[in-house]
Amino acid sequence: MTARGRTDSVELALRAAVAALTIATAAIHFSLGSVLFLMNGLAYATLAVALVAPIGIGSRFRWLTRLALLGFTTMTIVGWVAFGARYDVAYLDKGIELLLISLLFADIRRADGGIVESVRRFFGFAVRLVAWRPAKAAEMSPK
Repeated sequence: MTARGRTDSVELALRAAVAALTIATAAIHFSLGSVLFLMNGLAYATLAVALVAPIGIGSRFRWLTRLALLGFTTMTIVGWVAFGARYDVAYLDKGIELLLISLLFADIRRADGGIVESVRRFFGFAVRLVAWRPAKAAEMSPK
């Protein structure tokens, strides 16, 4: 849903483009053969599925999926700059990932109100998660 409270065709097109680019970079990583690349491809594929999953929890936490994909893609590029091999497929993949990042920023702005709002929401979510305690654990704790 957009920051205005409804999903529109532009947001769906952005989400489809982001998912397609995410699957493309996952496929490239799967094709590279090492365990590190396999895990990277698996992470990309998982995030792509989470981005388009039509189930309630998928849509409820889609904002978090977008942030996770943005952070993961950024760190993948940073890792490649620091340690990666320089060959044609790597440059193609980095181009896909840079386009993916730019579309994620557009999607976050349109759907979540922008990156600042999403980061604020993330920290609020993290604080609530850290402070959360199941009722049974609270009852069983020593007084």
